[in-house]
Amino acid sequence: MFTTQERNNHFRSALGLMELVYVSTVRQVRKSHSNALVGLLSNLLQTLVFVGAFYLMFTVLGLRGNAIRGDFILYLLSGIFLFLTHTKAVGAVMGSEGPTSAMMKHAPMNTAIAIMSSALSSLYIQVLSAAVILFVVHVAWYPVYFYKPVPTIAMFLLAWASGVAVGMCFLALKPWFPGLAGTLTMVYSRANMIASGKMFVANTMPSYILAFFDWNPLFHAIDQARGFAFINYNPHFSSISYPVTLSLVLLMIGLMGEFYTRRHASISWSAGK
Repeated sequence: MFTTQERNNHFRSALGLMELVYVSTVRQVRKSHSNALVGLLSNLLQTLVFVGAFYLMFTVLGLRGNAIRGDFILYLLSGIFLFLTHTKAVGAVMGSEGPTSAMMKHAPMNTAIAIMSSALSSLYIQVLSAAVILFVVHVAWYPVYFYKPVPTIAMFLLAWASGVAVGMCFLALKPWFPGLAGTLTMVYSRANMIASGKMFVANTMPSYILAFFDWNPLFHAIDQARGFAFINYNPHFSSISYPVTLSLVLLMIGLMGEFYTRRHASISWSAGK
């Protein structure tokens, strides 16, 4: 008798969607570890291990002369940050909950929210890790300066976005061929250890070697990021338009594949998980 009716307009629906994405993102962040601080520290440790390993390798093999003239630590971090962000985004989106997940039984939840929350949770962890490491280096070691900080951050986000697009394609393939999708994701991540070009400078690579890296959107993002981060480096063999265009194409393919998969979802797909 005494009830009130709320009009569900577009603004209210958008707020509800944002709230669901936020709650699901927090859940994804805390899924790896119940203590968010421990999860952040583990990701920081992984980044520091990468930095230490590549610093030692460049020093022992005498490859520091091949790096960009300037801050060597910033040269390493610019490649490692983007590599980890891209790889983590691929794994997070590919591992997001599908249409047969138990979470999909709750009415407001859907696969779009699960994908967005997985992608945003990986971005949140990587941004926080990069900010903490750069702050520690800047305060405790020596000042860190970026030639063009805003475009450098844009390339960081482009590496994340391209990882989301690649992960969407693997996610659409996973319900049909789960073993193949997992193997392809692992092979892609391992191949990016070299193919990302985080250890090389594109301007110094011969053309016959450059052909093995030019297909990778992460390679273009890293090379362009270094062009914005260093005043004395101007990338000639990479572009911004290629990873942007490829990411949009892969994202559309992944969305169409995920939509088709969702319409033909079977509860038996989750039986072997």
